[in-house]
Amino acid sequence: MSTISPAALKARLGTAGAELAFLDVREFGEYGMSHPFHVVNLPLSRLEAGIIRLVPRLAAPIVVMDRADEGRARHAQQRLSALGYRDVAVLAGGVEGWTEAGFGCFAGVNVVSKTFGELAHERFHTPVIDAETLAAKQTRHEPLHIFDGRPLTEYHKMNIPGSVCCPNGELARRLPALLDGDRETPVVINCAGRTRSIVGAQTLRWLGIDNPVYALENGTQGWRLAGLELEHGSQRRYPARAPVDERWAQAAQTTATAHGARAIDTACLNDWLADETRTTYLFDVRTAEEYHDDGHPEAVHAPGGQLIQATDHWVGVYRARIVLLDDDACRAPMVAAWLALMGHEVAWLEGGRRGWGEIAVAAGRGVAEVTPDVPTLELAAALDSAQLLDLQPGMAYRQAHLPGAHWVNRALLETQLADLDPGALTVLVGDAGAVVCLLPDLKMRGFHRVKWLPLALDTWRSQGIDLVSTPESPADAECIDYLFFVHDRHDGNLEASRRYLAWETGLLAQLDAEERATFAI
Repeated sequence: MSTISPAALKARLGTAGAELAFLDVREFGEYGMSHPFHVVNLPLSRLEAGIIRLVPRLAAPIVVMDRADEGRARHAQQRLSALGYRDVAVLAGGVEGWTEAGFGCFAGVNVVSKTFGELAHERFHTPVIDAETLAAKQTRHEPLHIFDGRPLTEYHKMNIPGSVCCPNGELARRLPALLDGDRETPVVINCAGRTRSIVGAQTLRWLGIDNPVYALENGTQGWRLAGLELEHGSQRRYPARAPVDERWAQAAQTTATAHGARAIDTACLNDWLADETRTTYLFDVRTAEEYHDDGHPEAVHAPGGQLIQATDHWVGVYRARIVLLDDDACRAPMVAAWLALMGHEVAWLEGGRRGWGEIAVAAGRGVAEVTPDVPTLELAAALDSAQLLDLQPGMAYRQAHLPGAHWVNRALLETQLADLDPGALTVLVGDAGAVVCLLPDLKMRGFHRVKWLPLALDTWRSQGIDLVSTPESPADAECIDYLFFVHDRHDGNLEASRRYLAWETGLLAQLDAEERATFAI
């Protein structure tokens, strides 16, 4: 089995033009406590279900990492090879070997995107307004537009009073309608912390908006730290339909070109998709509603604002090519401008919807398994003398599970299956992806009478099933799939918010020269 040393991997990450998928196969909670800058989390418990999305090209070079080369990375290497990946190496010594070699690690998630937000603020001097000043303006009933740059689900949980939801990726398309000709009233962009506030406000500056523009310093967390109250459950949002403002569309394209992105036609895109030596991601950056109505089957939905905020959720191959689709040639170039500054090779398909044409099927890609190769059961049959294995995340299992169900995580099977009977009927309770990932390991351990019960907690409740809650089981130490790092910062824990904001503003100081060179700012 192929291995790579920390020093060799660090050098490879610093080699211009060389593609590499660096994957941390530890569970999400472990990853979030400490990981190398460039690594992307794909837990072993979701490996087979998530690999095609993150690393679509079978020939892409991959390095997998665990804690200390304790076996999980080698297991992932074997599974990826079985799926057809041809170049998979294990990081010798895991994350512990990485740190022993003198290389730095970062806490938190979406670290590259968060660090980039701080770098953008440092570079572009995006104007900010603090919570106290904004609240005072509201108290004096001064005219203000406050737009929340997060998705509607996050906005619905908590928002600045009076704000309207308009995700950053939609600003270039929706904001002219929201402003309705107003070129004077100050505009404030906020998020829950810092990154999306900065990105949204700077986006409007690049688009040439006449109104004064500010990022709300520290977002909703800063608002609460100032002793101010948030709204909850708000539904104010951008208009579902809005005409394209050609002036803004042209500004978006000009900005994208200036920052290193470019427009390509369908012929160029098809050449890239046919190239088996490079990875090309094709993302539709429009809203979920638009994508589900008429999205192209070759494109993956990645809302533009979130693609900037959490690029590692969609892009698993460092230095791959990224192509963005929209239907207005307005949103895609604006998102492309930001991704180019992040250091990605990025383009948008020119002409909007008119440029979709005949997009070809990408070459050299694997096929994702979406349905487990085991029979399904009804609830009554599953509860009748079968041993139930619950595949939910640990914290979700604590909240609600079927009576008698054992919680399992692929990384902990050695101990969790010790007292179970491999010969008994075993029913897996969970989503298709979790079941697909666990099946090979169960078969290796002699569990051959396996069936699947798709998770349906709300349906079972409506049928009168008494679900079980176990607030302390699994124990915190077992919940390696849950990140306890300032997890309750949006639930009233102000100290957690302080720690989070200190973490975010401290990211730049942690970068070494190679990591800082990631960005094109």
